[in-house]
Amino acid sequence: MSNKEIQEFNEKLRRGLEIAEKRMLQEKALRDQDVVVCGADQIIRRIPAKQVIAENVIFQD
Repeated sequence: MSNKEIQEFNEKLRRGLEIAEKRMLQEKALRDQDVVVCGADQIIRRIPAKQVIAENVIFQD
């Protein structure tokens, strides 16, 4: 694989993961469920999926 092909593959993979995460959050938000996240402070928390969507522009339509 050339360097360009690797970069294209990485970009497709990143975009696919972003789409999957967004769909998962939307499903959980519809059911009023929480998600488990680990913050920069290394503390694991459960927070509502709706809150994750509201606080992150990449998950908003």
